[in-house]
Amino acid sequence: MSHPAYLRLTQRAARLGALGEAAAILHWDASTMMPRGGGAARGEQLATLAGLAHDMMTAPEVADDLQAAEASGEWEAANLALMRRAHARATALPTALVEATARANSACEKIWREAKAKSDFAMVRPALEEVLRLQRETAQALSAATGLAPYDALMESYQRGVTAAEVEPVFNAYEAWLREALPRAEEIQARRGAAVPLPGPFPVEKQRELCRSLSLRLGLEADHSRLDESVHPFCGGTPTDVRITTFYSANDPAKALLGVLHETGHALYERGLPAGFARQPVGESAGMAAHESQSLIIEMQACRSDAFLSFLGPELHRLYGGDPAPYAPANLARLWRRVSRGFIRVDADELTYPAHVILRFRLERAMIEGRLAIADLPGAWAEGLRSLLGITPPDDARGCLQDIHWHDGGFGYFPSYTLGAMAAAQLMKAARAATPGLDAALAEGDLAPLVGWLRVNVHAHGASLGFQDLLRAATGKPLDPMDFQAHLAARYLDGAPA
Repeated sequence: MSHPAYLRLTQRAARLGALGEAAAILHWDASTMMPRGGGAARGEQLATLAGLAHDMMTAPEVADDLQAAEASGEWEAANLALMRRAHARATALPTALVEATARANSACEKIWREAKAKSDFAMVRPALEEVLRLQRETAQALSAATGLAPYDALMESYQRGVTAAEVEPVFNAYEAWLREALPRAEEIQARRGAAVPLPGPFPVEKQRELCRSLSLRLGLEADHSRLDESVHPFCGGTPTDVRITTFYSANDPAKALLGVLHETGHALYERGLPAGFARQPVGESAGMAAHESQSLIIEMQACRSDAFLSFLGPELHRLYGGDPAPYAPANLARLWRRVSRGFIRVDADELTYPAHVILRFRLERAMIEGRLAIADLPGAWAEGLRSLLGITPPDDARGCLQDIHWHDGGFGYFPSYTLGAMAAAQLMKAARAATPGLDAALAEGDLAPLVGWLRVNVHAHGASLGFQDLLRAATGKPLDPMDFQAHLAARYLDGAPA
């Protein structure tokens, strides 16, 4: 029999979880279906839900129950520890700050959409300055309560137990490696010759049909998911009502297709979380780096592999018709694994993608620490990208306006992308070792062996393990960036290390 105080805490957590799910659906609707004129009201709705959740978490009786509660078993102990962590972070923030932050984020995100379309940073600058002011206030409050540095306190919101001091040397080492590897990859790519473009046409309706059928083939159940359209692809909703989105280009089917494969990886993780601890902290994901590892192991490690492309090429040709040669697996590999020094993060290849994340990590850390003003962001962005990739964005739409994250208050999130990519390579190496025939299954378009391994070794743990402990349990070691570099060397450098 569980301790009475612990039972009261789980009941409260379930109600908090339901509020979070309601907010998630409202966020999804705002990005997919809400009319433009509904933005102000939606911001107020989200702020109200945030305030209600904060008041429930910080109520005086919660502290009493947290002090009195006793856990019975490993999962209860992990759940109680996560409740105490959440309570400590929540009580550090006044309700007024939580609600003001939600309002500012919602308002700025709406302005950003128009500013990005017009490539007009000045349009969003005042709203972004207010978002940053509130994020810095939040970071200071969390820092005082947790003993973490302000930026680390924000990172902790997305991936617990990972600090800037741990991330910085990993990123610096990758930057140094990339300086040698990128020119070499470009030289090898040039020797291999250019890819043949897919001939088209690519009717959006056919793309939509293919994307949905592939997400179902990967294991996402139709009665627990939706596929819709948004400006920025994402996975949202709840574990039993997963909402994934993409955007379609009539000239390029890869944008929607690869985006859906990525978001399906996120969705499969949500669907695989332990149902017995639904709406409890321990039943949630292990964090955003862990989440990114699950999207990238599906998209990059599995679905862009030679094996899966040998399945996908004929499927695409059957759907779109025309000359079969461009749909040959080797040509698809040249198309979809092309190395290019581009301006846009979401379009970047997996070799240069970490450079985009490193740039954002450095800039957002400088903003939170007060070393970079919003007014100076466009120039700092241009200089940082030039240093990392040798290119300069021609306008702000392809520079500091391209991402939604900061405009929606997401400071501290970006490191999760590259930590997730590194973890995905490490997990795929372990999955291959543990699952003979995995690549043969991929060649048949069958991801069941991989997803089954992830269900046991990643999904089923929920948040009972932190990022590093989750990797230790699944692979026998903490994050090892060398597994990622080995994967990239095999794919882009003819198998030899840089």
